[in-house]
Amino acid sequence: MLRVAICGASGYVGVELLRILSYHPQVKVTVITSERSAEKRVVDLFPHLRKYAHLNYEALHKEIIIQKADLFFMALPHTVSQEAVDFFFKNGKKVVDLSADYRIADHSIYEEWYEAPHNYRETLKKAVYGLPEIHRGRIKKADLVANPGCYPTGAILGLYPAIKEGIIDVEGIIVDSKSGTSGAGRRAEVALSYCEVNEGFKAYGIAVHRHVPEIEQEITRIAKKEVKVNFTPHLVPMDRGIISTIYGKISKEIDTRDVIAIYKDSYKKEPFVNVLEENNFPNAKGIRGSNYCAIGLCVNKRTDTLIMVSAIDNLVKGASGQAVQNMNVMMGFKETTGLEQIALFP
Repeated sequence: MLRVAICGASGYVGVELLRILSYHPQVKVTVITSERSAEKRVVDLFPHLRKYAHLNYEALHKEIIIQKADLFFMALPHTVSQEAVDFFFKNGKKVVDLSADYRIADHSIYEEWYEAPHNYRETLKKAVYGLPEIHRGRIKKADLVANPGCYPTGAILGLYPAIKEGIIDVEGIIVDSKSGTSGAGRRAEVALSYCEVNEGFKAYGIAVHRHVPEIEQEITRIAKKEVKVNFTPHLVPMDRGIISTIYGKISKEIDTRDVIAIYKDSYKKEPFVNVLEENNFPNAKGIRGSNYCAIGLCVNKRTDTLIMVSAIDNLVKGASGQAVQNMNVMMGFKETTGLEQIALFP
């Protein structure tokens, strides 16, 4: 039985980790941390997590909790995660970091976009970007996995076969994404309050969203040349889910049916990517609570554009579910363990 710690287990991502791991037969959650909720019981905050009635939140005292677990999920805020990840990693523990602190390989790019120094550059060099559909081989050998962001997961999976097979020109790619409010985290903020969000719909972070360098890093790796994207996120009045509509100019004569066949072949061995049939496009409700990414495709002949629509649950395939998927790969468990039965009813 693998002993697991969740650092930052009272936020949306941490709570989803607890929910998902409650289905995992090879894992025991032995420690959970929360600075705000230290000494409180899990069930006092989240009554549905009855399996963890015996667990109390505790403060993140690294030297104490390191003895209690073999693998650490780090669900701490960006920049805060750096030091704790470095500590557990250097002391021989396996780590899956759900912050952005180890996702961007070039520390100078991280520092530019996150406006904070990266103080653990040697550890950063050891981190593997945790998108199993692309980096599974490296994840298997990794002790430190940087779990991808939610928007990048949907965007990269939507684009991967089109770039890899040269279907689209990598110049001028547009990623237009809509996310539920849980993507902003579990915190009190006027802009995220009910009266501000309900009946609203707005773009934000235009041209400056911190997921831009992460998306560009990964599609640059796929294309084997530097790629820039136009990425615009939007906030929609729903709890969870992301729909990304992606546009790329086609670079050769091809129709929708052929593109779907290429995508299906590319993802044929991937348990959590579902390529839809022609004239079908994903709905955020359809993947709610699951670890699936659904992809719909259309070639617009009139504008020579490939339109790619991907849908994920931002808290699952966009965060906690993917973290468990990465853990399974790292530990040699069946990749789907604990992840096939977790979907919520729409």
